[in-house]
Amino acid sequence: MAREMTSEAGAAAAELPVEIDPVDFNRMRQEGARHLIVDVREKWELEVANLGESLHLPLGDLPARSAELPKDMPLVILCRTGRRSLQATLWLRSQGYPQAVNLRGGVHQWSDDIDPTMRKY
Repeated sequence: MAREMTSEAGAAAAELPVEIDPVDFNRMRQEGARHLIVDVREKWELEVANLGESLHLPLGDLPARSAELPKDMPLVILCRTGRRSLQATLWLRSQGYPQAVNLRGGVHQWSDDIDPTMRKY
């Protein structure tokens, strides 16, 4: 998965799966792959748990602010459990963002698989 995420080729971008699991995403980050984390949770949720550098774009604001997102790099969309972020990912893909990818399981799965100190709520 990480190799696909680092590809600059448009054809490879079109082949990106809709979701990435936290283990593969963590590997991608460690390898320094270019990406942007887009957190679609509400502000109060970010204060409870977050992955660090990300663009905060609440799901309700996504249609009005989607033009702020680059179309030339992988967008890793996340939320608490992966439901809202999957909705956002599918919408973004329908709007011409073929590299939008949902973080499967959200911050809860990240906590289970990568960082057990991350608070669940």
